[in-house]
Amino acid sequence: MQFGAVLEEVSVWFRRHEFPFAVIGGLALHAYGISRVTFDLDLITVRESQGGVIDLLEGLGYETLHKSVGFSNHQHSDPEWGRLDLLYVDGATGTKLFGETECRELFEGVQIEVPRPEHLIALKLHAMHNDPDRSIQELGDIRFLLNLPGVDQEEVGELFEKRGRRELYERLREAT
Repeated sequence: MQFGAVLEEVSVWFRRHEFPFAVIGGLALHAYGISRVTFDLDLITVRESQGGVIDLLEGLGYETLHKSVGFSNHQHSDPEWGRLDLLYVDGATGTKLFGETECRELFEGVQIEVPRPEHLIALKLHAMHNDPDRSIQELGDIRFLLNLPGVDQEEVGELFEKRGRRELYERLREAT
């Protein structure tokens, strides 16, 4: 997948329509300094953008594989354009997340907004809750994010607490 080309194409649309967006998933981790294999581009944006961004992607030749209120995923027949997964948020979640994103270099010369590590951890906890089979990968990512300089450990502890997973947070902290 040509992540840079795909990202450039969708970024133009988001900026033209003034919808906030950020990279999440494996590429967000890459922006923070850890690279792992990823085969798709994961983005987060506001719910109001959903209809327009799906129209854009379908116009670019993507097939919409799934669409719900908070999520859509899309696959292109050309492997160079690959797969895109979009997460849609609104209300206080969107306001807080997009008000605190950081512009980071994703690839040489490609600057993009990424959520704070604390917000990425929240997304990973949500993913684990929805699909426990993802826990091993997500926990490895969370462990990396917990060790980044300046991460608000109290905030992260509260995220685990809200999911009833405080003991897991304490074990991760002990292991770092």
